[in-house]
Amino acid sequence: MPQLASRAPKLDLGALYAEIRATTEALCRPLCLEDYVVQSMPDASPTKWHLAHTSWFFETFVLRPRLAGYAPLDERYATLFNSYYHAAGERHPRPERGLLSRPSVDEVRAYRRHVDAHMRELLSGEHGALAAELLFVIELGLNHEEQHQELLLTDVKHVLALNPLEPAYRTPVVAERSSSRPDEGWVAFDGGLVDVGTDEPSFAFDNERPRHRRWLEPFELARRPVTCGEYLEFMADGGYERSDLWLSDGWDARTQHGWEAPLYWKRDGSEWRTVALDGARAVDPDEPVCHVSFYEAEAYARYRNARLPLEEEWEHAARGVPVAGNLLESDRLHPAPCASAPLAQLFGDVWEWTASPYAPYPGFQPFQGVVGEYNGKWMSSRYVLRGGSCVTPARHIRASYRNFFGPSARWQFTGVRLARSAR
Repeated sequence: MPQLASRAPKLDLGALYAEIRATTEALCRPLCLEDYVVQSMPDASPTKWHLAHTSWFFETFVLRPRLAGYAPLDERYATLFNSYYHAAGERHPRPERGLLSRPSVDEVRAYRRHVDAHMRELLSGEHGALAAELLFVIELGLNHEEQHQELLLTDVKHVLALNPLEPAYRTPVVAERSSSRPDEGWVAFDGGLVDVGTDEPSFAFDNERPRHRRWLEPFELARRPVTCGEYLEFMADGGYERSDLWLSDGWDARTQHGWEAPLYWKRDGSEWRTVALDGARAVDPDEPVCHVSFYEAEAYARYRNARLPLEEEWEHAARGVPVAGNLLESDRLHPAPCASAPLAQLFGDVWEWTASPYAPYPGFQPFQGVVGEYNGKWMSSRYVLRGGSCVTPARHIRASYRNFFGPSARWQFTGVRLARSAR
């Protein structure tokens, strides 16, 4: 596994651009050429497409409108690598990205170099000072690329896990672990009128704004995420066979897809093992359970006579907690065993499902222009997740960050932290 660059503070935009683009390339180095092209399901994208699309973003929203005389490497890429921006023109169908054997990986790398060369020219100040609006779009593009670094790894994991050979993305990293079992327990919060969202001048997505107030009843949050061992108890007690634990749509999804365990878990005689980015291994009962859908998380919470936290509860609990933990830079690429500390692993390891539908905050205003399609258009039929995962870049996550996926999604690094009303 290549070493990822550290997130040094106070980098200028040119240095930050070079660092983030280099990290994306570093994440690809363990792959075989054939790995770049496979699309394992419609929700996932080939690695080659991630490399091209993140370049398309800078070309479309920065270079074309700002750099006079900019000549695209290939005009056809404007359609091939547009994801969902209707205002930016035509798009190649998402489920057919894996059919694009051309342009080749080498041609996509040449496309990245072409875009990078012109971005360096622009960021050097050779064409004059950049307007605040353009600087914002560049910062948005860098955050967009960090999102795709995480997506790239989750999609690669899905590709490799479907292979009967169970190939590993990289060799395992030996990590220290405590000899003690993680503590159970709850942390109590008084509730009341709390601030949610952000009005900070530093970058944040439009769906995190504006800062506003919500009333919370007193509640308790679990000290740590749900472990694999606890989830195994749910499975052994018929959790996947008891319709009374499941939402109606969740039971239909469980039946349709034949769910009987988290994604990537496989039976090995009487035991379970899982496929990770560093190969197959026995399920570790002390690790946070990972790759479960909202439906599974909600059913498990009901089984434990608890519930999922509201996103406002989660954010209120996270205020003041350092943004640190098992994130991408830790280079583990797998959830770490649960720690014995209050509010352990709020950041990193697994995204934590909340009970909150993904909806706009009061006074929400989408980004101006074409990039207004970035978040607002997805505010339907999705649920909010909080906290980041073991493949989330550390610079990218914060207490107000709102991730969102459909309730049946399982290929992301998604887990569970329980909540309950105060007793």
